[in-house]
Amino acid sequence: MAGGMDLGGSTKGGKKPLDAALNMVPFIDLMAVTIAFFIQAGTWTQVGAMQVSTAGSETSGAPQTPQVPINLLITEKALTLSVGGSPLPPMPLVREDNGRLEVKQLRVALAELKTQVPDQHNITLETEDSVAYDDLVRIIDQCRGSKFSNVAVMPAAN
Repeated sequence: MAGGMDLGGSTKGGKKPLDAALNMVPFIDLMAVTIAFFIQAGTWTQVGAMQVSTAGSETSGAPQTPQVPINLLITEKALTLSVGGSPLPPMPLVREDNGRLEVKQLRVALAELKTQVPDQHNITLETEDSVAYDDLVRIIDQCRGSKFSNVAVMPAAN
């Protein structure tokens, strides 16, 4: 017997037994490392999760009152808020000293809009491909902080 497998001749009917002993220790080690990796990766994935819906998806089955569509067009140079299809004057993008996007003007505009339509919770962000991800996340955070809890993101129409 070499390595747990019978290589010699058989005494019964010319058939060889198929018994083989497998060393399970490497498989157990591999599974332990893999499971530990998946647990750790899954934990960090949940820390950075953000609820954002895609445009056109429904978030609840409850009947809703008719709402005015609110869109925010995000380009590299300006933010343009439109309510019911009529755009408001564009807000130029301003950077802080550290390079982060300044959202003070957007905060004021969203607060004023929220006083006009207090029951509105939906806002659609239309973003161009050239907009930095960090800027998009800051704008989403500002929308959610201004009580627009249902933020949808879609590409800007060309």
